[in-house]
Amino acid sequence: MVDGAPLGREDQLVERAVLLDDAGVSTALARLAREVAERGGTQDLYLVGVRTGGVVLAERLRARIREDRDVEVPLGVLDITLYRDDVFEGLPRPEVGPTQLHIPLKGRRVVLVDDVLYTGRTVRAALDALMEFGRPRRIELCVLVDRGCRELPIQGDYVGLRVEVPRQQSVKVLLREQGAPVDRVVLRERGG
Repeated sequence: MVDGAPLGREDQLVERAVLLDDAGVSTALARLAREVAERGGTQDLYLVGVRTGGVVLAERLRARIREDRDVEVPLGVLDITLYRDDVFEGLPRPEVGPTQLHIPLKGRRVVLVDDVLYTGRTVRAALDALMEFGRPRRIELCVLVDRGCRELPIQGDYVGLRVEVPRQQSVKVLLREQGAPVDRVVLRERGG
């Protein structure tokens, strides 16, 4: 599944609404960066983006914290492909990307960053993967969109937008760094 849409069927999805436009994405990320820095400080903060959608957002949060606080927060990248509980069911040919955690996790406040929180299974996989690299002091979750429909007891500590989206619909985060003309968060469903 990709953001709630079966793999291989993205071309059949039709955009139904814009949940966040370019300005809305920017405002949400500014608020999230401020909340992450204010709530726990930046001294032992380590931002870790969940590949792929969370990486761009983690980079943006890092840049915003640098701009606002004049501090360089370390940034890591976590690939969870092999930790997914559907790795061989929903992913016929899993593509594993590199995990890049260049500093020890021990004693750090790790903020996992992802684009959309849906069932909670991606976050569960990220927690499993992260623990293979050490034991952080604390792990928090930052997501741009919480779309509801949880299957596991997982929630975001920092959330840009909360919206209840039925299972038959999908939330897609479109970012310039990934080829979109402008940043947007859109609601999609099967056309027909």
